[in-house]
Amino acid sequence: MDNDKRFVTGLDVGTENVRAVIATVSKTGEVAIVGYNEGKSSGMRKGIPANLTGPAEAIDRMLGDAERMGGYDVRSAYVSINGSTVISTHTEGMIAVGSVEHEIDSEDINRVEDVAVSGRIPANRDVLDVIPLEYALDGQGGIKDPLGMAGARLEIRANVISALTPNCENLKRATITADVKAERLVPSVVAAARAVLTERQKENGVAVIDMGGATTSVAVYEEGDLQYVGVVPAGSNNITNDLAIVLAIEPELAEEIKTRFVTGDFNSDKSIAIKVGKNGERAFERKEVEEVVKARLEEIFSEVRKKLKAAKYDQRLPEGIILTGGGAKMRDIEIFAKKVLEASVKIGIPEGAGGVAESVKKPEFATAVGLALMAAEESQYSEPDSKKSFKKSKSTKKPNFLKKLFSKF
Repeated sequence: MDNDKRFVTGLDVGTENVRAVIATVSKTGEVAIVGYNEGKSSGMRKGIPANLTGPAEAIDRMLGDAERMGGYDVRSAYVSINGSTVISTHTEGMIAVGSVEHEIDSEDINRVEDVAVSGRIPANRDVLDVIPLEYALDGQGGIKDPLGMAGARLEIRANVISALTPNCENLKRATITADVKAERLVPSVVAAARAVLTERQKENGVAVIDMGGATTSVAVYEEGDLQYVGVVPAGSNNITNDLAIVLAIEPELAEEIKTRFVTGDFNSDKSIAIKVGKNGERAFERKEVEEVVKARLEEIFSEVRKKLKAAKYDQRLPEGIILTGGGAKMRDIEIFAKKVLEASVKIGIPEGAGGVAESVKKPEFATAVGLALMAAEESQYSEPDSKKSFKKSKSTKKPNFLKKLFSKF
């Protein structure tokens, strides 16, 4: 074991799947993925915990293989949060700091950020992040970092990302029940953006669409900063459910049809029937299948476009749109998204890490990889535990998760 390395973990807790990425961080800041895994989620509805036991058991079960692969017993992680209650709010704040010769320090910056949040974000919401968009000193704006500058009045224009407090608390409790402390909650699309965007894209103007099973999240970047976050309460599983209902089939078969036969250009030969089953014993009209999928995709991307219009970024993103998440796996989905959004659309693959990173260079792992990269950047790492008691061995004991949870408080 290289003693110069420390561990970070990204834990993406989705409605349909839970994914984890364990990485080492060298003293030079290099990130190398050493463990990963994904498994089915439970107890989540549209990105929000519906109970504590389901997500906790899913996290505990899924982490076992990742821990053994990485040689590290996960005790803390950066954790994704989703759901339509995650929003961004533009705020402003101003404080007097002293005479015109006063040198701005970190305490002044923290104080003006507090003023920008206080009274503007409701008490029932947790602040996930405060992104300074611009500072002004004595009326002079356009300042990105006022630290060390002189002035008597400090102003800030910021983007505050928040989520309902009960949702945040319940997600933290679910991870604690699985013996994992949530060091920070990060909107899934923001984490995904960290893994799929370049600094140039963020500077010029770009949007990320993270299409999950039950939600589709949108983040907009410009001038290097996160300008907007919004969530559409629908995702790729809605397509599967629509097919199951219309075709009167089980969801597993509907998912197979969606992934194997549907393409985003919708220009296939509709005279050819879709045949599934071991011997192709079940056949469906391709036209009917494509009509169902197209209708739901139109609804989802139309709602995404409404989010972009509300944020005043519709058709004004020079770097276009990056589509990622599990829903981005549908063949040629970017072709359809481009038509509805009237913008350049590309599939986003996570970058920025070495190790076994090739195995997680998939759209569905963008959030987990991004979470690990953020933890590394913010030095939220921990040393390896010499007493490894990996979670898979613990989960076989079938602990009482609720009793385990409340013993923590």
